[in-house]
Amino acid sequence: MKITDIIEKKRDGKKLATEEINFFIEGLCNGSVYEYQASALLMAIYIRGLNSRETADLTAAMARSGEMMNLSEIPGIKVDKHSTGGVGDKTTLVVGPIVAACGVPVAKMSGRGLGHTGGTIDKLESIRGFRTSLSREEFIGNAKQIGIAISGQTGNLAPADKILYALRDVTATISSIPLIASSVMSKKLASGADRIVLDVKTGSGAFMKTLEDSIKLAEEMVSIGELTGRKTVAVVTDMDTPLGNSIGNALEVKEALEVLRGDGPEDLKSVCFELAARMLELGGKGDVTSCRELVENSIREGSALKKFGELAERQGAVHAPWDKDAMREAAVRYNVTAPFEGYISSMKSELIGKASMLLGAGRKTKDGPLDHSAGIILNKKTGEYVRKGEKIAELHTSSHQLLPEAEAMLLQAYGFSAEVPVKRPLILAYVDSRGVTRYWPEHRL
Repeated sequence: MKITDIIEKKRDGKKLATEEINFFIEGLCNGSVYEYQASALLMAIYIRGLNSRETADLTAAMARSGEMMNLSEIPGIKVDKHSTGGVGDKTTLVVGPIVAACGVPVAKMSGRGLGHTGGTIDKLESIRGFRTSLSREEFIGNAKQIGIAISGQTGNLAPADKILYALRDVTATISSIPLIASSVMSKKLASGADRIVLDVKTGSGAFMKTLEDSIKLAEEMVSIGELTGRKTVAVVTDMDTPLGNSIGNALEVKEALEVLRGDGPEDLKSVCFELAARMLELGGKGDVTSCRELVENSIREGSALKKFGELAERQGAVHAPWDKDAMREAAVRYNVTAPFEGYISSMKSELIGKASMLLGAGRKTKDGPLDHSAGIILNKKTGEYVRKGEKIAELHTSSHQLLPEAEAMLLQAYGFSAEVPVKRPLILAYVDSRGVTRYWPEHRL
């Protein structure tokens, strides 16, 4: 078998055999397939595509390229949740404790943020002393004893994906749906969960900008999960507007705690409660309606908030996460005011995320510095009426010098109108092995 024959085959639009895909991934990892050859195959895939079986084979081969977590020691059905990323997306901080409090174990490996999207690990590390680097024994032990463990991804989790992602970044092949789907799902398969709930974001602050592309990606990932023996469902959610009111690591932890107390922004609560209910449904806790009731009970009775405290204590937090000393406060706070009077008609989430990054809340490079206290609190969002000079946001940072550029970028993100804007719902579609249920434009959730 030769890599040049495989490249030629896909270039001509033919289907690759399972053995050929395995040969490619093995060669990529052992060095017998060169990067320029892998780049040629990526471009052929980008142009010609992959069918569902090919995509599932690629995903499985990438998952097997490194360590495969075995969670069989943890009793019960293990359900994982993955978000495709967005601005203010702190759902794991809420969903994990809820699901664990309701009796479904959560053993989750999460990533760090890069650019305008935040990472769960960075958020948790804003809590003083919180450890996200766990040994396998600690990870499994925490999940067994308190029902939840959240750890950073190991360096050997789907290493083929790391190589391919770097090549896609420099060969203009990032936006291929089969390649995106296989990248996401290879890490999910390697993480060892029995079942998977996907939160596929769509809109200005998401990787997929249109609803149709987001649904296609959701369908592709659900198909991969099913073909590789993992029950998988997807919820397509809106990211035209940041989720919740807080953007930035410590600020997002504080907002997640508000939701676990039963307060917090309604949009964040809506998405988190839906994801948690879907996870509980896959975990065998009943139909989705009864699972929504379990979610609300865990909030009302305080068991989800208590579970977050157990997680923090177990993973080394110096203080309970709700204590005033648990997280550092920003040295500088600055109010941004509305330049016009009218309704906020739109908010470009990506620009808001980038403004937060300029304040220090995100990384420009993989190993760049991070200010856990930095970020933005949004006082007004799409659909609300504001008067000129009224406070619409609060910037948190370490230096006054970072404010002008961040403020200018933030204001670019806002659109104003004399008319009340039409807002689409937060939850736009649900995808499982049976097909797609759309809630937009006819919202009937």
